[in-house]
Amino acid sequence: MADNNINAAVQAKRDSANKDKKLRSLKGRQRAGDIAGYIVLVIMCVIWLFPFVGMILQSFRSYITEDGGMVSYMVPKAFSLDNYKYLFTPENKFLRWYLNTIIIAIFVSLGQTVNVLCVSYALSRMRFAGRELLMRIWLILGMFPGFLTMICLYFLLKEMGLTQEGAIPGLILISVASSGMGYYVCKGYMDTLPKSLDEAARIDGASRARVFVQMILPLSKPIVIYTALVAFMAPWCDYIFASYVAFGHSDSYNVAVAMQRWVWTNDYQGFFTRFCAGGVLVAIPVTILFMCLQKYYVAGVTGGAVKG
Repeated sequence: MADNNINAAVQAKRDSANKDKKLRSLKGRQRAGDIAGYIVLVIMCVIWLFPFVGMILQSFRSYITEDGGMVSYMVPKAFSLDNYKYLFTPENKFLRWYLNTIIIAIFVSLGQTVNVLCVSYALSRMRFAGRELLMRIWLILGMFPGFLTMICLYFLLKEMGLTQEGAIPGLILISVASSGMGYYVCKGYMDTLPKSLDEAARIDGASRARVFVQMILPLSKPIVIYTALVAFMAPWCDYIFASYVAFGHSDSYNVAVAMQRWVWTNDYQGFFTRFCAGGVLVAIPVTILFMCLQKYYVAGVTGGAVKG
């Protein structure tokens, strides 16, 4: 009997030791996998950030004391603010172009946000004849590239006097007018909100407008910020249509068009460092907005990525 107890105790110790060994081995494999994953992510970040770091460093390379064009080294031999000072000289229109882009971005952001929210609320909460057909038509139209309509839109804006000198309000109008078709993410987010809230408010006598403003919008804060942020970023990246509408009138350029035409009409090699300085200033507003609103941006994307 005593021998059986001793054998059982020995076997239990062996089993415990084997279990601890397996756990240590499993933890070791997990740790090795985590380390490998972090190494891959670090390498990807370095590759992704390399061009941006290079642009920032080149913007601080003086075009007076050093060669202003492209060079074989990244870190400047002497840091200088000459390129940034040049952007704000009276002979330059950089401030005018920068202001044009900010004006377009603000009005497009406001207009698109209101438009998308209203369309999304109507499609998410209301049921009316032709709703499904309308959604299918918009889905099909959204598959066609926007530049296919550039010629038609240009002549339409030209008839309204919204090209060249009037390119800024023309770009705002075009960007806002078609924004309702981008309702997919916003509608998906609103579909996740309980409809019982709307029904209870309607029973209490609230109008649909009041339900939308006082109930739905506060609950949809992440998707509202996501929509506004995406709309604000679009004008900073717009080049093709902006150059098409404002062609030949430099006072109506946004920064993307202006800086490209700037290096075309000047020596690209000599203006390379100045171009980098302009790129850094262009990236600052969007970077600050994204960093401050990142958690809402992620919440809006994940919350709206559902089947509507």
